[in-house]
Amino acid sequence: MPTPSGPAATGPTEPCPDPAAPPEPTAPAPGTGYRLVFAVPEFRSVFAAHLLSALGVVVCEIALSVLVYRLTGSPLLSALTFALGLLPYVIGGTLLSAIADRYPARRVLVVCDLLCAGCAAAMVVPGTPVAVLLALRCATAAIAPVFAGTRAATLGDVLGEGDLFVLGRSLIRIVNQSAQLVGFAAGGLLLAAVTPGTVLAITAGTFLGSALLLRLGTRARPARQTARGALLGTSLSGTRRLLADRRIRALLLLTWLPPTFVVVPEALLIPYADLLGAGPAGAGLLMCAMPVGAITAETLVGTFLGPRARARLTFPLGVFCVLPSLGFAFRPSLGWAVVLLVLTGTGIAYNFGVDRWFVAAVPDELLGQAMTVMQAGRMTIMGLGMGAAGVAAEYAPLWVAMPAGGVVGVVCVLLVVAQVRRTRVGPCSRGPRSEQYAYRKARQG
Repeated sequence: MPTPSGPAATGPTEPCPDPAAPPEPTAPAPGTGYRLVFAVPEFRSVFAAHLLSALGVVVCEIALSVLVYRLTGSPLLSALTFALGLLPYVIGGTLLSAIADRYPARRVLVVCDLLCAGCAAAMVVPGTPVAVLLALRCATAAIAPVFAGTRAATLGDVLGEGDLFVLGRSLIRIVNQSAQLVGFAAGGLLLAAVTPGTVLAITAGTFLGSALLLRLGTRARPARQTARGALLGTSLSGTRRLLADRRIRALLLLTWLPPTFVVVPEALLIPYADLLGAGPAGAGLLMCAMPVGAITAETLVGTFLGPRARARLTFPLGVFCVLPSLGFAFRPSLGWAVVLLVLTGTGIAYNFGVDRWFVAAVPDELLGQAMTVMQAGRMTIMGLGMGAAGVAAEYAPLWVAMPAGGVVGVVCVLLVVAQVRRTRVGPCSRGPRSEQYAYRKARQG
């Protein structure tokens, strides 16, 4: 993986050239970056598989929520199906994270998809108790961070070192945001035509399709670690090792904190739409605004900016993404609220720089586990942020609770940015990645 790139004033400095290391890839010409990524056949399979599984996850959440509500008539249990999509991430991300490195990546990805397909298929069985349905939802959520971390680490093998990896990660994020828009619409249309059980059966098929694409479209590569031991102990020791490193810890916080405060206004959009009297259509418009901003920013930044320009934007965008929520203090109308949310979504482009710096800081044998911990931490802390937003809204008006998240978020993100700057790589340092170049080339074949 590459060493961190970024200007001396805003991020890690460039290390001195290493004659034993591969040449740093040049920035893609404007308009060609994503095309270069899609030119890699293996990535096309990974991308198509992720598209299927991401849509399957979103549609599964909708169908299961409707099914639980029809079986129980309880809004609480129906909403709980969405919450259970976030909470088990911390279990999979800590207790199972070593799986990403101790077993061959393709095998892990295929097995995860098959397990998710099995859970979705089990939900279709008539007479399945609601408690079992919720347990199956928890199981798929616990699998999700292992799958995401393994796939993220695999992108380094598929796309090599440098900017293609960063652009590949960007495309995965674009799929995630697009899945929210397309998945909710598709799920609603399907549920209008067929039963929730039929929709769940379709989602099982999407997971099976993803598994088939990964099995046939990606190469078999050896595990990153050869050591064996208790999975729980290995996972916990690896996580401790990652968190003990000041730079890795700072970059993890930079990955986690902005989304935590970004979801504060997002979690309160339904009551805010009700406050405005906007109705279901207005609420839907508000819910779509942030993904639209994210997709637009990711696409424009990835297409028209090179690695150095994207690195320079990392800190400003990380802070900027929590600022628009301050505008809710002025009780904006529906139109202005949509604008604020679109601007919030554009801040997702700060991940370009963080991805590059993070993979440069992590030892190769822990890359899969590091990506798993990153994903699990992000989803878990976002869930806590949503919960905190709901609690705040119980005791304060929305136009106070929503901007309060922005104020606290700006302070926290600025503190983390300062920590990342303090842990930046020295001008002639040798990162662990340069020592592992031979190993990486062997894995890439």
